[in-house]
Amino acid sequence: MPDQTGTGTFLRFAVRRDRVRLPIWVAAGAALMAVQSSSNQEFYRTPESLAAYRASAGSNAASIAFSGPPVGLDTVAGTIAFEISSPLVLLTVLMAMFTTARHTRADEEAGRTELLRSAQLGRHAPLLAATALSAAASALLGLAIAAAATLSGLPAGGSLLLGAATASVGWVFTGITAVCAQLTGVTRGVYGLVGGLLGLSFVVRAVGDITGSGLSWASPIGWAQATHPWSEDRWWPLLLPLAVTPLLLLGAARLLDSRDSGSGLLQPRPGAEAAPPSLAGPLGLAWRLQRSTLLAWGLGVTLLGFVYGGLAESVKTLLGDNPDAQVFFRGDPTADLVDSYLGVTLRITALMVAAYGVSATCRTRSEESAGRAEPVLAAAVSRSGWFGSHLLVALAGATGLLLSDGLATGASRAMASGDATDVLRLTGAAVSYAPAVWVLAGLAGALIGAAPSAAVPAAWLAFGAVLVITLFAEGFDWPAWVTDLSPLSRTPTAPAESWAAEPLLVLLVVAAGLLTLGLATFRRRDLATG
Repeated sequence: MPDQTGTGTFLRFAVRRDRVRLPIWVAAGAALMAVQSSSNQEFYRTPESLAAYRASAGSNAASIAFSGPPVGLDTVAGTIAFEISSPLVLLTVLMAMFTTARHTRADEEAGRTELLRSAQLGRHAPLLAATALSAAASALLGLAIAAAATLSGLPAGGSLLLGAATASVGWVFTGITAVCAQLTGVTRGVYGLVGGLLGLSFVVRAVGDITGSGLSWASPIGWAQATHPWSEDRWWPLLLPLAVTPLLLLGAARLLDSRDSGSGLLQPRPGAEAAPPSLAGPLGLAWRLQRSTLLAWGLGVTLLGFVYGGLAESVKTLLGDNPDAQVFFRGDPTADLVDSYLGVTLRITALMVAAYGVSATCRTRSEESAGRAEPVLAAAVSRSGWFGSHLLVALAGATGLLLSDGLATGASRAMASGDATDVLRLTGAAVSYAPAVWVLAGLAGALIGAAPSAAVPAAWLAFGAVLVITLFAEGFDWPAWVTDLSPLSRTPTAPAESWAAEPLLVLLVVAAGLLTLGLATFRRRDLATG
């Protein structure tokens, strides 16, 4: 068909562009599966520990909301499926969203699609190639998850089912992203729409699982978790994503035929005749560009804080008689088990906030590459003012996210314990990670100033290294010098550990040095090309 001409060529081009990104996503999914499997097999190897887990997690609304239906908790494999399914689904959806949007809306926004279509490339070819690549990557990720689970000693049938269920959510959100790419004219709008639908799917699934009302069947996440790997091993729920995904892709193709290239079906509303006073300077512009993303992150982090804080009350029941789990959560034998658990959860959330900090800082590079920075700098705006404003919004936004997480975790914990001081205590513990987050954001800023062409992948590679160290260094007993490479590891794990000023001051000095380097080098280089 003429509309599909060149699909194979475009697909090969997309594979070449993502030859590094997609293997990293796949390896991350396999690693998560392997670590979760080995940890649970070590923690819950006795009938007593399984019974305690089932009594606690199986009846805890917050645990069910976060993990899914409490099915199969009488076996170690069932606890693994219960705990790992949501993180794997989130990873797969993010991969599908970024891959599909990158080769559809992002290419249109950058003008690459129009350039390619000036040759022999059909109108539907980029959409077909992008969705085919995303679907194949989801399937490959599912196979990697199944292989990691099987190699860790879990039954092969359930492992394959878990991998297929995870991949099926990726297929559905590939279709959803393809549809959203036709609705809005900007890539960040696609991310916002898909992120909102992901959040809605998660909430619908959570409410359905908690109430037992069957509402979970309205969510693609619920379809995947209804397969119940390693317990009931039901394959038939996968018929739903297999039926829905082609319909979404067909709808995306029809919507593509209904719009002009480079535009979206949902046109932005006309702006005001005069700009508000807040846009009189670069700081107001930076806030305007970043505020929607920050608010979305804030909602997610706050909800996560409430969940983690609500689960804290059941930690003693869940892990009190399990010495292996206590060692994992409580490196210091004298620390309170609940405080140790809260310290671990705050560090994990700080890792997520660091991802926001890197992303918000890298936004400056995308503004520069798209040519939007040059008109601003042509006015009476200095380079330091423009770049520094974006850095300030990134740092302040990350600090605000840590504050929101601490307040939510503390409030949730205080409601359960009746101790109002938990709010202030946990808020301070969360905010103490701000210097570590600033170091990663500062590193991204320094790279943008000094090596702009490689800045974004290098910044995310550094974040990936910190992610691996934070999640796996202690579990695999890596050398101390490896652990010390992560700024998060240099932050005391409050409230389990005592607050210490010295490491935080060192991190502040490092962050200040990186930010200064970024500002200095950005002033001296050419725009866009570096």
